[in-house]
Amino acid sequence: MRTRALTLPLLSIAIVSIAACSRDASSSSAPETPLLSLLATVGPADDIQWGPAPPIFPKGAEMAVLQGDPSKADEFTVRLRMPNGYRIAPHTHPTIENVTVIKGTFLAGMGEQFSEASLKAYPRDAFASIPANHAHYAMARGQTIVQVHAIGPFALTYVNPADDPTKR
Repeated sequence: MRTRALTLPLLSIAIVSIAACSRDASSSSAPETPLLSLLATVGPADDIQWGPAPPIFPKGAEMAVLQGDPSKADEFTVRLRMPNGYRIAPHTHPTIENVTVIKGTFLAGMGEQFSEASLKAYPRDAFASIPANHAHYAMARGQTIVQVHAIGPFALTYVNPADDPTKR
C-alpha cells in the first residue's frame, strides 16, 4: 500500500514536468532546428566525403572532416583512413589529440623513436588521449579508420624533420 501511495505522486510530478518542458515551439525563443540536425552533421558512413589526407601525412591516407575546420582555433573532428602497414613517424601536436578507433587496429607508441616492439594495439572502439607536445607515432594493421577530435588549428610537427613529407 505504501508503494502505491508513493508511486502516484511521483508519477504526477513526472507528467507535470514533461508537460512543462514540452511547451509549444512558437512560444519559445529557442531556434526551431530539430535536435537531430544539431547533433548529426554527418549521416551514415557511406555519406562521408573522403579525400587525400593533407600533405603533412605520408601518401596513402585519406581524410574526412566531420565537424569544424581544423585550420581554425576551435573544435574539430576528422577521420583518417589508412591502408594496412601505413606508418606515421614520431611527431607532436600543440594540443591534446583524442583518438577513437572506428575500424581496424590502430597501433600507437610514445617516444621520439619509432619502435614496432613498443606499439600498443588499439582495436575497434578503443580510445586514446595523447597529451599536447608528447612525441608519439602510429601504424595501421589492416585498413584502419580513426576519428580524431581536438582543438585547432591542427598542426603536426615531426621529431625528425627528414620524416616530414612536405620537405621531400
